[in-house]
Amino acid sequence: MLVFVVFQVFLLLIVVLPPHTTLSHLVTTTSAGHAIPFPPFEQLNIKKSIAATKLRPRPRPSPTGDFNSVEDTDHGSAQEAISRNSSVKLNLVHRDKISFSWHKDHRRRFASRMKRDATRVASLIHRLSSDAAAAEYEVAGFGSEVVSGMKEGSGEYFVRIGVGSPARSQYMVIDTGSDIVWVQCQPCRQCYHQSDPVFDPAYSASFSGVSCSSTVCDRVENSGCHSGWCKYEVSYGDGSYTKGNLALETLTIGHTMVQNVAIGCGHMNRGMFVGASGLLGLGGGSMSIVDQLGGQTGGAFSYCLVSRGTESSGSLEFGRSVLPVGAAWVPLLRNPRAPSFYYIGLLGLGVGGERVPLPDNTFQITEFGDGGVVMDTGTAVTRLPTAAYVAFRDTFIAETGNLPRARGVSIFDTCYDLGGFITVRVPTVSFFLSGGPILTLPARNFLVPVDESGTFCFAFAPSSSRLSIIGNIQQEGIQISFDGANGFVGFGPNVC
Repeated sequence: MLVFVVFQVFLLLIVVLPPHTTLSHLVTTTSAGHAIPFPPFEQLNIKKSIAATKLRPRPRPSPTGDFNSVEDTDHGSAQEAISRNSSVKLNLVHRDKISFSWHKDHRRRFASRMKRDATRVASLIHRLSSDAAAAEYEVAGFGSEVVSGMKEGSGEYFVRIGVGSPARSQYMVIDTGSDIVWVQCQPCRQCYHQSDPVFDPAYSASFSGVSCSSTVCDRVENSGCHSGWCKYEVSYGDGSYTKGNLALETLTIGHTMVQNVAIGCGHMNRGMFVGASGLLGLGGGSMSIVDQLGGQTGGAFSYCLVSRGTESSGSLEFGRSVLPVGAAWVPLLRNPRAPSFYYIGLLGLGVGGERVPLPDNTFQITEFGDGGVVMDTGTAVTRLPTAAYVAFRDTFIAETGNLPRARGVSIFDTCYDLGGFITVRVPTVSFFLSGGPILTLPARNFLVPVDESGTFCFAFAPSSSRLSIIGNIQQEGIQISFDGANGFVGFGPNVC
């Protein structure tokens, strides 16, 4: 029977082994098949979740940047700037927050988001397929406010950084599954609409083309040469692409200037980037901003994706000093076939305090590079191999008791009609991570509203391959940190 209670704040619960270690009132066990002695249910506030779907339009930020200021006052070297600033923090926001004219109807926003999501997942799976293993995508202490790209028509989360000298503020999609950093550039022979003026390298004192003989050019797998200058071309699995010249340029991240960053200056661009000026690749490859800052930041960065419908901003930070004390750390796994991706070890799934029975190898990377579990900011909904998803979903349905069901919506086949409720009791959902930590999600990270009338859906979907993807809905509100130098991924302890 459903229990009605007043709203309570949902806590991110991370339980870390060794056995019998406690966090608050939670305790883990050592045996994989045993019951987990933490509360099997928690409360989901229906009215607050529905209210969060209603947009409160805000004026679009000015080109000088309302979400984080970009100042061209420090002309020291990147190393000098880093030594003075052990870390730099940028605001990170969901695309719904910055759009002024995008759809106010939640169902239309949701449908558009799911369409983008399906394309994104197909792209990731294609990049790991046997016939695309060697081509297509591989060509591919600072911080900033992160803004979701949803309302901009592209990407999911945005940051605002400065490009060039003097710095020109630009919205950039952040992507943990991409490497190269690029912006649309004048002269634009084929460009999509973006919110900010298109970057013109002719007005930047720090812009420098990369010659074909440069080692930087060699790092771009699909590079070319024209009149002695390095050309790049990056194609994405969804048909999007960017083509242009490779250059070295100064980026201003927060208040920190970083010189000689290799970026793509795109003169021909097409795809799902509408609204953004380009892309800030956070992947594990050599062209990503993380790798280019590696010697100065130790390959360390941290982000917190702001929860949907809130007025707060998330964050993106670079530098070893931003790695939190008290996080639950798990090994960072690498797949030679997909060096851009950040893999983690997932041992199993939990529902309502019970481990879902699944084969031990369900989430392992095979010797052929298939399977595994990828953390991805560009995917919204977590995907699981079909057999694992079905077992997970069926266990959740069995534990929800008498909650009234609703028709499936888009990629979601498990939905509930909760419009008549104030709060409902729902079973907890957990990820069993390698090394011992158990990540228990807040209810809003696995039951999400898909309209304004109270339809909520179980925010997971089956994958058409063995690849699993932890999407940004499940990551929202959780501080996630990457320690590339030592090979770990951290969860918590902070929330946003």
